Amino acid sequence: MMNKKIIVVAILSSSLFLCGACPAKNKPANKEYKIDTSDFNDSRHHWYDIYEAANIINPEPNKPCYRPTQIKEIADNILLYQRNNGGWPKNYDMLAKLTKEEKAKILKAKSLFHTTFDNHTTYTHIEYLAKAYEITKVKRYKDAALRGIDFTLSAQYPNGGWPQFYPLEDNYSRHITFNDDAMTGVMIMLKDIIDNKPFYSFVDKTRREKIKIAFDKGLACILKCQIIDNGKLTGWCQQHDENDLRPATGRAYELPSICNDEGANIILFLMSIDKPGKEIINSIQSAVKWFEESKTFGIRVEEVNAPEVKYPLRVSKIDRKVVKDKSARPIWARFYELGTHKPLFADRRGMPLYSLAEVDRERRSGYTYYTYEPQKVLDEYPAWQAKWAPCQNVPTK
Repeated sequence: MMNKKIIVVAILSSSLFLCGACPAKNKPANKEYKIDTSDFNDSRHHWYDIYEAANIINPEPNKPCYRPTQIKEIADNILLYQRNNGGWPKNYDMLAKLTKEEKAKILKAKSLFHTTFDNHTTYTHIEYLAKAYEITKVKRYKDAALRGIDFTLSAQYPNGGWPQFYPLEDNYSRHITFNDDAMTGVMIMLKDIIDNKPFYSFVDKTRREKIKIAFDKGLACILKCQIIDNGKLTGWCQQHDENDLRPATGRAYELPSICNDEGANIILFLMSIDKPGKEIINSIQSAVKWFEESKTFGIRVEEVNAPEVKYPLRVSKIDRKVVKDKSARPIWARFYELGTHKPLFADRRGMPLYSLAEVDRERRSGYTYYTYEPQKVLDEYPAWQAKWAPCQNVPTK
């Protein structure tokens, strides 16, 4: 009977350990332990599916990969890709098994400064290394995570925003970037440290003080960037000017606009903050009202097979079209035109368009112009309001 109890306790302890609910307590890595690697999927997709001339190495067909349980191997890959400045380049597969020749090329590129928060880069690597250290107690993972945190803090603008790339480059990536959740991802990582998540227990007091200052500045910047349009507080653009915080152009098909995709994730982040002040409450309620007003009924986006077309950066085998469907759930355009609040589209020509059909096939099949992300906010909002703003209605202005 005693042996059975011991076995049960061991299983429960392992379960908690796997999900990061308790420290590793100097236990060695075990093939049964694993860390979620889904945060790397965006970069993996770009590496395998989109040609990038700047890539140090390119994928081979049927590239072998490590299993999620191979924590040390994946963590060592992450260390290999980390640049000397503490950041990471985007669009590689952290799970891919590398040849000696590939490792040599990556090592040779460590002095390059093309480091970024785009495509869920850097802050996800820091989190993985922190969790790997919690499990393995391998010191180099902790040291690399701390260098990544220092890099992240150094990249912040005085006004609290984060650019897409750091050191700064002479293009749109200098803008404060919400696209692909760059700044939001950084803020979530900082919040995890402030909230004393166990896998960040190694972060020292001095860094924690700097992180708290950076987080507060970032939060203030997010609130200042929320767009006031036609006299109403609405949502956010994918990128905002790093000086005056106005909505700014990103790539040619990312025009200044109200972006409901990234905006939804900003609100979900704000809703995760305990004891929110009046400004945060007003920001959330205003965005909720905007999401209610901007939803579209009776349509859905259908993906269809299409003749293969090779474009400079990718190969398209599908197309997308908007179809009428009375039973379709509410949907939102990714972009809304400032002033008119019409659904807004664009492609690499950089001209404003007003329907998906007007977008050329290269972007129509390779970029997401509609989203369901705001529904996540609307689903969580009633519970949030009941907890933090039970006596306050959604603002009308």
